[in-house]
Amino acid sequence: MKSSVSPCPVPFEQQPLNEYQELKESWFFRWSALGLPQYIRKLLWIWGWSWLLAGPIAAASFPIAKHPAQFALAGTAGAALCLSLVLLRLYLGWTYIQSRLSAATIFYEESGWYDGQLWAKPPAMLAQDQLVVTYQIQPVLKRLTRTFGVLAIGLLAGWGIWNVL
Repeated sequence: MKSSVSPCPVPFEQQPLNEYQELKESWFFRWSALGLPQYIRKLLWIWGWSWLLAGPIAAASFPIAKHPAQFALAGTAGAALCLSLVLLRLYLGWTYIQSRLSAATIFYEESGWYDGQLWAKPPAMLAQDQLVVTYQIQPVLKRLTRTFGVLAIGLLAGWGIWNVL
């Protein structure tokens, strides 16, 4: 009896579900899927270390003794910029995996850049991938989007305070 499911010609490391597993287990990208307290702790850690770069630049622009509020606002904004870049990298990685899992066809390369192929996913594989997107990836993307929102609100509040000073 013949099987209705065709064997997947996509190399193991290029299969979207395996790419998702690798991303989920990677040191950097798993931060997004941590529990909320650990996630916030990681973001605060990045923001704090970003002050090592932003602090001296802010101090050169606004001496602490003369303009402490401007120094604090400029340093906070600079550290938030570094944090934004980290968040953007996280968001782009998870979005890439979401698009690979959501697509009905998979683009893959058998042996190099010159021999790209497309393979249509069987309905069962597409349904499984859609479930992973819905229940695993979308919550992570939603969290990252909310984090961008909170960061934007904080920067707008800082801008408002800056204009009052």
